[in-house]
Amino acid sequence: MSITRSRPKRARRVPPPPHVVAPEPDLRAAQKLVLSLLGIPGTSGGERQVRDFITDQLRRAGAPPAAIRSDHAHRRTPIAGEVGNLIMRLPGTAPGARRLLVAHMDTVPLCVGAKPVVKGQFVRSASRQTGLGADDRAGCAVILTAALEILRRKLPHPPLVFLWPVQEEIGLYGARNANLALLGGPKLAFNWDGGPAEKLTIGATGAYRIQIMIEGLASHAGGAPERGVSAITIAGLAIAELARDGWLGDVRKGDARGTSNIGVIQGGAATNVVTDRVDIKAEARSHDPEFRRQILGAIEQAFHHAAGEVRNVEGVRGRIVFESRHDYEAFCLPDNDASVLAADKAVHAVGGQPFRAVSNGGLDANWLTARGIPTVTLGCGQLNAHTTAEQLDLAAFRQACRVALRLATGTE
Repeated sequence: MSITRSRPKRARRVPPPPHVVAPEPDLRAAQKLVLSLLGIPGTSGGERQVRDFITDQLRRAGAPPAAIRSDHAHRRTPIAGEVGNLIMRLPGTAPGARRLLVAHMDTVPLCVGAKPVVKGQFVRSASRQTGLGADDRAGCAVILTAALEILRRKLPHPPLVFLWPVQEEIGLYGARNANLALLGGPKLAFNWDGGPAEKLTIGATGAYRIQIMIEGLASHAGGAPERGVSAITIAGLAIAELARDGWLGDVRKGDARGTSNIGVIQGGAATNVVTDRVDIKAEARSHDPEFRRQILGAIEQAFHHAAGEVRNVEGVRGRIVFESRHDYEAFCLPDNDASVLAADKAVHAVGGQPFRAVSNGGLDANWLTARGIPTVTLGCGQLNAHTTAEQLDLAAFRQACRVALRLATGTE
């Protein structure tokens, strides 16, 4: 009996997957772009010129007209805004979940009239009387650079949506009122707003904004001061009590932490009149919602207490109208959040050492996360924001552009 042995079949050789080369942005063009954006005025509610500049850049790069939209977020904000959020949505040319890239368009009033100048590796305002506006025009330039590179070079990318919100600086109103239907349900989200390119902000505090109206009683300050009830005196007593009892500034009670601030006081018209009205704007912040409410309660109590202490010769007292608005809630993303992990990889991929942080300020990420889009915030080199010493670190800005393009193309 003979046995025929069959030759073993050769295993079919499967070619290795093609090596994906991560694209590099044109960093000279990116620098030119950010300098142009820094020179455009656009405080909260007045972002039209910034919106138009970004839109023009996208169209020149070949963005389909239907891909660029604006929502009506500005119609639901406390101030009358010129335009809503700017959105560009692109279908994917490579597999993957939809990704969102975000950076707000508005700057603070201090930056109006900024003329950016490059000095070595930094950009500053030519005038010592103005801020620079790198918060957040640098972020706008970072995500715009990624969008332009993809459009011009036809780079493969997963489904994408770019969002340039309005009115971030006065209460995150663009993100708060964004039309989510236009965003297409992104699964990963990245916001660029402040600090070094390696910084991943995974959480931020929550805040209340407060308005206090103090109603006193006017009288002649020389002829009959005893008949008046000074709203300024009431305000001074309340603020002194808050400072004395540790409820103003850096607030620490046991293990609880928070902050509060009296930011605006308006009242009085003449030195010979006992002031009958003072308007105050304040805030309270904490990562702990319960402690934040305690700070809020302490502020309200101090003003009512002060109003009870000040009375005129006839026993008339002042009156307090106290109003608070929940501005945004605190959040903290888990370490294994998909957006955090992707951002971590992208920073590593360009040679950076990512580190995670939690912010004591509000971010568009607060409202995006609260509305179901967990968002990590990355820096792009802004330094000393909201001051006349503001600068943009160009090395960090260039690194941020590289990170953003990796995240936009899914090559992290």
